[in-house]
Amino acid sequence: MEKTIFFAPDILSNPELPFEEGQHCVKVLRKKEGDEILITDGKGFFYDATIVQAHPKHCIVNITNTVEPPKGWNFKLQIAFAPTKNIDRIEWFAEKTTEIGIDRLSPILCQHSERKEIKSQRIEKILVSAMKQSQKALLPILDEMQSFSEFIKKDFDGQKYIAHCYPQEKSLLKDIYKKEENALILIGPEGDFSEKEVEEALKHGFKAISLGESRLRTETAALVACHTVHVLNQ
Repeated sequence: MEKTIFFAPDILSNPELPFEEGQHCVKVLRKKEGDEILITDGKGFFYDATIVQAHPKHCIVNITNTVEPPKGWNFKLQIAFAPTKNIDRIEWFAEKTTEIGIDRLSPILCQHSERKEIKSQRIEKILVSAMKQSQKALLPILDEMQSFSEFIKKDFDGQKYIAHCYPQEKSLLKDIYKKEENALILIGPEGDFSEKEVEEALKHGFKAISLGESRLRTETAALVACHTVHVLNQ
């Protein structure tokens, strides 16, 4: 039976569950002093711990064992995406890519973007929930919104790809991606990247790719890209 995982990012420096986690542990699950629980800091570690104070506002624990489980994938995967007008679709994408396995999510502001800002705090909660639900110990990094032009200038240790729908030469991701290779994939807004943005990305070392014959929504394309990289690494 899978254990409930509690998230405490500062557990090594502060042996107390965050307020909401402590409430869930003591009030909902009715854990008591002496009970054993499993904690992650989201940095790739699990901690076996014993509850020493079972108070809903102050759940204090004692760490008894530290485990660094396999990450589950031996490459770094970052997806940069233009958030959709309907934020529910981006939250769905963030949840599902976390379940599959991703290292970093980077919202970007493009010429055709429908949404100019996002509430990072809400998406962070979804990432935490998805991490715990999928029994992972690594919480994806969620960047603040960045402009497309600034983002593509940043260094990345791996291959960089841009998925777009223009009728120009491009390769299928499944044909161009190499196993165990770090990957950064750009996914555009519903109206696609502008032609100028595609040209700028290519000048900065990005390779043009297709994700298949179907025209996909932003969040679907991002999920397909994530899943494709994982399948190719199996």
